Amino acid sequence: MKAKKYLILALCIMLVFGLFTMTGCGNSASSENSGSQPQTDSGEVDLSDSMIEVPMYNKPAESFILTPVASGTTEYKNNKVTIDASNVSQGYVMILYSGSNPKIKVQIFKNKNLVYTYDLNARGTYEVFPLSEGNGTYTVNVYENISGTKYSKAFGRSISVKLENEFLPFLYPNQYVNFKADSAVVSKASELCAGAKSDLEVVEKTYDWVVKNFTYDKKKAATVKSGYLPNVDSILASKTGICFDYASVMCSMLRSQNVPAKLVVGYTGDLYHAWINVYIEGMGWVKNMIFFDGEQWQRMDPTFASSGKESEAIMKYIGDNKNYQEKYAY
Repeated sequence: MKAKKYLILALCIMLVFGLFTMTGCGNSASSENSGSQPQTDSGEVDLSDSMIEVPMYNKPAESFILTPVASGTTEYKNNKVTIDASNVSQGYVMILYSGSNPKIKVQIFKNKNLVYTYDLNARGTYEVFPLSEGNGTYTVNVYENISGTKYSKAFGRSISVKLENEFLPFLYPNQYVNFKADSAVVSKASELCAGAKSDLEVVEKTYDWVVKNFTYDKKKAATVKSGYLPNVDSILASKTGICFDYASVMCSMLRSQNVPAKLVVGYTGDLYHAWINVYIEGMGWVKNMIFFDGEQWQRMDPTFASSGKESEAIMKYIGDNKNYQEKYAY
């Protein structure tokens, strides 16, 4: 691979969540979404809200958009909830709630110490939820709100998962990375990446465009409501947003180009952050965006770098792996 002045080894877009709570992701700092262990029996439960080498990803010869479907071949249900597990080998489950409760939560976990909690927003239609933790037995529970942060389990099921390949959960759309074949963000990615000769070049082109064209929305960061989820096409049209928006757009672009990308949520210090890990063929999963400025390697964090005017202190902070702690991947 030819040396580049700005050689990207991986992608890291950080989300500053110090001013708001991101509800519905299983990782909020608020009491309602703390990601605490759920009760797996019926009854009430308090839902207070380096590079890793992996097997080769056999990328399709042509671009295509993966679309989740509720096939109906494997269903678990009662009178309120349907869990469609027809395509767990593709890395997702579909859930339909047909009851009348206005506030529904979904918890999915393979390990009780790492519980993913989501809001289920749709009524009368399925929502897709990723199986992010690889092969194994997952527990899927759906809860109805009783009052405040108290929930009662409406339905639950254990599901055995064997992925067709481990990249699939990070190629399909989901709540956080929500795009379709006709999404404007998909068209823009195709335009930007036309003629790209490698996944590395796809990452570089999309990242450079987002950084150069998007403006951070401080007002939105200060006023955004708990439970907010990005609308990638609206964000693309306005070219403004909070860091969650930046990451969702970027991840949508990469997945639409068949580049596996994880939207990762964790911490920097005491603040919530999120970033994107990218799989580069021949390199594996790489966890940070790195560029070479001709003298040294640096992590690229566009939010911190731009807001801090690339000060020496900010760049030193960005470059220190100890400042970032990964927890959830979507």
